[in-house]
Parts: sequence; structure tokens; C-alpha cells
Amino acid sequence: MIEKMTKYSFVLLDAGKEGFLSRLQELGLVDITRSDKPVDERTAALLDGIEARKKRISEIEKGSDATLHGLKERLTALEKEAADLKAWGSWDRAALAETGVKLHFYSVPSKKYDAAWEASYATFKVDDNGKTCRFVIAGDNAGFPLKELPEPVRNYSDAEADVKAASDEMKAYAAGLEAAKADIPALKKDLEVQQEDFSRALASAAAEGAAENLLAVFEGFSPVENDAELEKQFDAMDIVWFKDKAVLEDNPPISFRNNKFVKMFELLTDMYGRPAYDGFDPTPFIAVFFMLFFAFCMGDAGYGLLLVALGLGLKKTLGDISPLVVTLGVATTVIGFLFHTFFSIDIAQWQMFEPIKGIFLPSKIMGYDGTMVLSLIVGIVHICIALVVKTCVTTKQKGFLGSLGTWGWTLLIVGGVIVGAFALLGVIDKNATKIIIIVLGIVSALGIFFLNDIHRNPLLNIGSGLWDTYNAVTGLLGDVLSYLRLYALGLAGMMLGSSFNSIGLSVLGDGSNPGMWVFFLLIVIIGHTLNIAMAALGAFVHPLRLNFLEFFKNSGYEAAGRNFDPLKKQ
Repeated sequence: MIEKMTKYSFVLLDAGKEGFLSRLQELGLVDITRSDKPVDERTAALLDGIEARKKRISEIEKGSDATLHGLKERLTALEKEAADLKAWGSWDRAALAETGVKLHFYSVPSKKYDAAWEASYATFKVDDNGKTCRFVIAGDNAGFPLKELPEPVRNYSDAEADVKAASDEMKAYAAGLEAAKADIPALKKDLEVQQEDFSRALASAAAEGAAENLLAVFEGFSPVENDAELEKQFDAMDIVWFKDKAVLEDNPPISFRNNKFVKMFELLTDMYGRPAYDGFDPTPFIAVFFMLFFAFCMGDAGYGLLLVALGLGLKKTLGDISPLVVTLGVATTVIGFLFHTFFSIDIAQWQMFEPIKGIFLPSKIMGYDGTMVLSLIVGIVHICIALVVKTCVTTKQKGFLGSLGTWGWTLLIVGGVIVGAFALLGVIDKNATKIIIIVLGIVSALGIFFLNDIHRNPLLNIGSGLWDTYNAVTGLLGDVLSYLRLYALGLAGMMLGSSFNSIGLSVLGDGSNPGMWVFFLLIVIIGHTLNIAMAALGAFVHPLRLNFLEFFKNSGYEAAGRNFDPLKKQ
């Protein structure tokens, strides 16, 4: 539900606007029109300070700034180099160079080392770990049968010293970073002050100058329920203020008032945009149908239980989204049970559910797949509700006489659906159905073709009605068929999960080999994990599309509003 707003106008001395804005910030109830970007050196400096503090807090909390990352990479590289040099050890290169003797380096498997080489060459073993033997030949190595290795670029002792120095440096830096965590509370407090000053500075810059800039004029909005409290506070301030009922022309911000269940789905409405002030809040409709459509697309009670566990288990990580995940999981569990599917297994075949098989969705309805028929029925209901909503909103905005065209279409489509349903159920007979349809058609035609705009030329009304009829005939059928995606996505997920089950069972065989159980579990767990991930993605995107396109189009919803954003302390 869209909350009604009160428009406030404030006039005060320019010198007192900082104190006034600070007081509004403490109240946290008034949305003041303010600049969206720094407008002077002061606000620019405040913004730079805010960004610097945020960055420093992030660096301290995560401990992964560029400096620490670079130290870790350098230490890793030095440790690898030292490990490669360790087998060759260290020697006095300068003294060796003075003798003029050159060392030749070799490596061979320990079993292939031939002691006879020592009789022909000046051979010295450097390292032998039982697997690899490293040795050098001093001086002449002509005719030696092995390929010579490159000489190590430096001694192991030098590399080891560098490793120790790099390790000490990284430990010292990490210790300093850990000590800096004690500064986080002060930094966050300072950040809050900076943000409050910045928000107040932007609001101050939006004030209109009046009376040769000696007065400041502000405009703000707040929900009507706050009127009594705000009037009391404003009377105590050294200002002149005025109050008016907010109207569409004022472009007031949009604030919703919904119960806890519906509030979870407001983030979906905000993904599309909030309504105009004289529009309607689509969130209650999204809450019901998005949840239902999501459950249709998942269509598996086992997957629903996993979503519930995920929402509860990752409550701290998911934050405000956790209740929504749990709710969608519960809906999926219920719908999946009615579709008698549990991890792509048909539980209707289980003996334990034999007494309650009557509540399961039948596999066939009127000779067609039950899930497909149900998807189309839900789609028709969704569109009918959208048309009813459009009629109510249009009547509210334009009056009854100004909305006769909309009434005509709603009577024709919604009335026709209701009459058709009653006829199929046998509530009314064929003759009564025919008479009702004829009456509905005549009454609807008057609104659609002749009275769609009572202030316009009748011929133009007829032309407009024909064009609307063409759009309705071609559009409504496509809109209804769009809901088949609910059936298709659910079917695809079930078939893919069933395929993983079949592959796992074929690998398991008769279950007599214990080792095959490991492969069976791996196939089933990995397969269903992938299937859940893909199904959840489709179950989010496509129900969102059905609400944003089919419902919003047929209900006439327009996202033309802005969020209510009161000036307040952090």
C-alpha cells in the first residue's frame, strides 16, 4: 500500500539552516530534496574523506590490501627458489673462481649413479636422498655421458636469508594490520559523522535562496502518520513552516506500508521501479504470484526443503533475504508435494502416501497434462486480476465515465472467463451461458467501441476500439501462452533430475558392491546440485518476467515514483 504523504515547506534564516538540517537528521522522518552530487569544495572534500575511511576499514577488516598481497607473493617465490637451491647447498664462489676450476652440475636417479665415474672424473656427491643423487664434476668433464645442468644462480644460504627477511617483514606488517583492528570502532564512528555532515551539506546546497539570500526555503515530505509528531517538533524550532496534502504534481517520494510477508517482496518491486503517487502498490500481487510461480518452476518438494535449510543455515550471510529464501522454499515444498515429486522421484507410487493420493495433482486434466493445464489456469487468473486492478485504478484516476473503455474490456474478458468456468463446471446450462455471453458482448462493445472516450468524436472511438481489439486478440493469447514456461521449466528440472537418478542407479546395479555406492552418491549429489542451481535461476528470472511484463502490462502499471529517503543519522 502506498502511504499518503504530507508536503512541508520551511522558511528560515540562511545562517540557521545547518542547525535546522541537523535537527531533521535526528528526527529521521522527513525526505528533503537535496543535491545528488558534490556541489562545492566542502562537499567534495567530505566525500573524499568518506571514501578514504571506507577503504581503510575494508583493508583492515579483510586484511587483503595490496601491500600484504605483494609481501605474500614475494615470500612464496623466495621459498620456492630456496627449496630448489637447498640440495646444491652453498660454496665460496669467489675463492673457486680464483682457482680457475669450473664446476659442472648433474642429477641422476640414485640407483643409476655409477661409482666408476669417480675414477675418471673429479666427482663429488652434493646430495643423495635415496631417490635422486646430485653431484658435481670439478674441472674437465669431457666425454661424460650425462647432460649437464645449468649452474645455480646463487647459494642456498643467500636464498634462505632472503626468505627469513621476507617472512619477518610480512609478519611485522600483519601484526601491524592486526593492531590496526583496534582502530576500527573509532574509524566507523568517524565515518558516521562524516556521512551525516555530507548528507546535511547536500541538503543545505539544495536550499532556494530568497530575500537576497538572507532566507533559506526548503521542501520536504513525510508520511501522514508522522504529522502530529512533526508539528510538535517544528513548532519548537525557530522557523516558519507550512503544511499541505501532497498531490501528484508535487512528485512526492513513495513509501510502502505492508505486512511482514509482503515486505519481503518489496525488493522485487524496487528492481522494476516504484509506482507514481496516484498509482498502486504491486507488491502484494507480486508476493503471491511470484512465490507461486517460483514453486511451479522448481516443482520439487526435496528442492524446497533444501531451500528452507539454506535460508535458515545461512541466515547471517543472506541477511534480509533469508526470510524470502525460506518462504520460497516452503512454497516449493508444498507445491512439489502436490505435484508428488521428491528429488525427481514420483512419490505417488510410494505405499505410505496411498491414503492421501487424492490431494495429489492428477496427471491428466481434460485429457491434457495436469501441470500444463494448471499453469494456463493460473496464468488466466493472473491476467484477469491485472485487468480488474487496471479498471479500479483507472476509475480512481479518471472517474467512472472516463474509464468506460477499460470497463468494457474487463467485463468482456474477466466476465467471459467466469461464465466459461461456470459452464465447464456445470453450474449454468448452455442456454443461460449463451444469453449471458450475448449480454456481456453487447455491454462491453458499448464501452470498447462507442464510449471509450466520451469527449471524442464517435468515429474516432470506433477506430480506437478496432485497434484495441486487434491488440487484445493478438496480445492476450500470447500473454496466456507465456505461462506455459511454468510447466516447461518444472518439467525440464524434473526430467534432468530423473536422468541423474537413472544414471546413478545404473552405476549402482543391484547394490551388492559397496564401492559402487560411492559413485552412486557422487552422481546423485552433484547432479541434483547442478539441477537445483539451474532450476533456481530459471525459477527467479521467469516468474519475475511474468510479473514485470504480463501483469504490469495488463494492469497498466508504470514505474514513475522515487523512493522515500528521509534525512537521518546512520
